[in-house]
Amino acid sequence: MKHHRLHYKEVLHDLLAEQGVSDIQGVEIMRLVRMISVAYETILSARMREKGLSGPRWRLLLHLYMAERMGLSPLSPTQLSKLQHVSKNTISSLLRSLEEQGLVVREINPLDRRQIHLRLTDAAREHIRQVTPQHVRLLNELAAGLTDDEREQLIHLLQKLRQSMKHYQQEC
Repeated sequence: MKHHRLHYKEVLHDLLAEQGVSDIQGVEIMRLVRMISVAYETILSARMREKGLSGPRWRLLLHLYMAERMGLSPLSPTQLSKLQHVSKNTISSLLRSLEEQGLVVREINPLDRRQIHLRLTDAAREHIRQVTPQHVRLLNELAAGLTDDEREQLIHLLQKLRQSMKHYQQEC
């Protein structure tokens, strides 16, 4: 008996065709974006581990650093959770590890003792200044298979896709 190996798209197409759905481009876009996202995180996490910092912790430090440089008031864990699009539990875990590394300090707001503000240490600022250029170079290398025009077009298309999703995101 000869076995035929069907591809994911063919099986999905058949399943949906039974229900009158013929266009699976949305599924393919989601699948590719997810695969690329996972690949980015895997590569970046491996490289960042060499620097003693995971990708999510680096992004959190960078966000705090940028807010500080922009003259914004100290951020709270809740604000960071919203800005980073992660749960409060995730932020707490990341902050705990950054505190253990001596990169972040939690301070109680003297005007409202219920609020906690986050402050970078000098070591964190130095770490961000050293690691960020290397990190950005790596991100650029990962997209080096595309021409400048293709990268600009991809950025434009992803921004457009994100914009088209905002309406649905607000419903969640």
